[in-house]
Amino acid sequence: MRHALTPARLAPGLLAGLAACAPAEGAAPEAVAAEPPRYQGARAEVLDDDGLVRIHVALAGASTPQAVTDYADCAVAGHAIGNGYGFARHLRTILEETGGVWRADAVYTLSPALPRGLRTLDAKALSVQCAEQGIPTV
Repeated sequence: MRHALTPARLAPGLLAGLAACAPAEGAAPEAVAAEPPRYQGARAEVLDDDGLVRIHVALAGASTPQAVTDYADCAVAGHAIGNGYGFARHLRTILEETGGVWRADAVYTLSPALPRGLRTLDAKALSVQCAEQGIPTV
């Protein structure tokens, strides 16, 4: 006799199979260690004398594209502090991923005072956050 595979017939078998995969009660779940990101370098390129700078970074093992933009922000914070600026304003970022390595090409304006704009960065405060998170600066 042939039986149609309906959801009602299929569900009990699936649930039993899934239950067999569950850890025994009281057993500690296995921790899956995520590979830490590998910061592969940052480079600052001064575009003009008015504080326009391009940041190039590369990051392997990034969990999200945001991780590489955070790296670019940290790099610009370090560059700003090292050159006597207190703030940066993000202008644009181009992201690219090839073979598991993310690259960012980001452009910022640097200024001694808080600039106008939607995405402004306080270089000193950001560099502290970067250090706490283990993200290098230039």
